[in-house]
Amino acid sequence: MSKIGIIINGIVKENPTFVLMLGMCPTLATTTSAINGMMMGLATMVVLICSNIVISLIKKLTPDMVHIPVYIVVIATLVTIVQLCLQAYAPEINKSLGLFIPLIVVNCIILGRAESFACKNNALDSALDGIGIGLGFTIGLTILGICRELLGNGTVFGVELIPSEYSILIFVLPPGAFLTLGYIIAVINKFKKA
Repeated sequence: MSKIGIIINGIVKENPTFVLMLGMCPTLATTTSAINGMMMGLATMVVLICSNIVISLIKKLTPDMVHIPVYIVVIATLVTIVQLCLQAYAPEINKSLGLFIPLIVVNCIILGRAESFACKNNALDSALDGIGIGLGFTIGLTILGICRELLGNGTVFGVELIPSEYSILIFVLPPGAFLTLGYIIAVINKFKKA
């Protein structure tokens, strides 16, 4: 697969949100607004790229019996660094995402990519895979956040587009996440068949 093909694969064919249906906890919980969805996606993408690189570099040093605990320690270290950076430079985002930043450690997207791609490929290809899957996840969360924020609050990235009296509150509540995700996946599947 070409270098650009690795990136496009993560955005389109193996999109974690709309195709693989991985990482549903942060997908459904943090997408009450476009900015929250985008920032959660970016935080996950940074961890994914860095963990893929580190794991591809240490794959020959890691015994098979302990490779998953080693991967989790690497991922946890990177998540801690990302959370400390958010606390220092973006405290409002850190506060709104709250508990979901530390939960990146157990996000099946990251561990899955470490196990299926990073431990079998070189550092450059692993970084490109992290970029592609990370972009796919970020795009998915941002689209979901835009739809939920627009329908639930009448805004997109805080800019009012629809008067608040026409907003539908359920879309910023937990059931709205399921409804919105279901409709987006239905539209994507309709276009795939066309």
